[in-house]
Amino acid sequence: MAKNKKIQFEDLGLIDYKQAWDYQDKLFTSILDLKVQNRRATAEEQHATPNYLLFCSHPHVYTLGKSGHEEHLLLNDEGLKAKGATYYKINRGGDITYHGPGQLVGYPILDLENFFTDIHKYLRYLEEAVILTLAEYGVEAGRINGLTGVWLDYKEQINPRKICAMGVKCSRWVTMHGFAFNINPDLDYFNNIVPCGISDKQVTSLAKELGREVAIEEVEQKLKKQIASLFEGEIIEAANEERY
Repeated sequence: MAKNKKIQFEDLGLIDYKQAWDYQDKLFTSILDLKVQNRRATAEEQHATPNYLLFCSHPHVYTLGKSGHEEHLLLNDEGLKAKGATYYKINRGGDITYHGPGQLVGYPILDLENFFTDIHKYLRYLEEAVILTLAEYGVEAGRINGLTGVWLDYKEQINPRKICAMGVKCSRWVTMHGFAFNINPDLDYFNNIVPCGISDKQVTSLAKELGREVAIEEVEQKLKKQIASLFEGEIIEAANEERY
């Protein structure tokens, strides 16, 4: 069966975290179910698995990955309420992170068997897409050994700053969760956590580095092109339909 390189794109806008998580899970499960059906079917009966790319932003929320530590959230229930934030323990890798308005959150729900079966390569490609997008704004970014995500001042590391966090789940080569790219967020919300469990490095945003706000829609277009190029895929705009 031929590999499906088409990636259906949806911009969910500002959406409640749990609502987006449920939608991710629905798409993720549908791909897994189709893969099970294909294994039981003849070659003629098999169907290509779809791929999805969701962009969105969330109201203020903190999420803790399955390998994270609850003490890295520095707020109690009253503190969360005062900040207008929610908190979820979720099934991705990584520690604690923050999502909020002004942040571009990406959820690629891909069957990696359509592209390549290498989860480390997958993470590096997501990082690279962000790195190349930042380069279009004249911002040099890269990786720090042993730390997932995209960083500024990654070479000398005099003042290393994370601009994009990542945490994914992968089952039977199907991915979910993804990345959080700081465009114009309120960075004060990061002071309420130990971001990704790293206490000795700072968090930044594209707006802070450039000294001006940047339209998220503009960044989305650049990032989509970089993802399509790296994965050698074709981004397809999803038709408007009932999602949830």
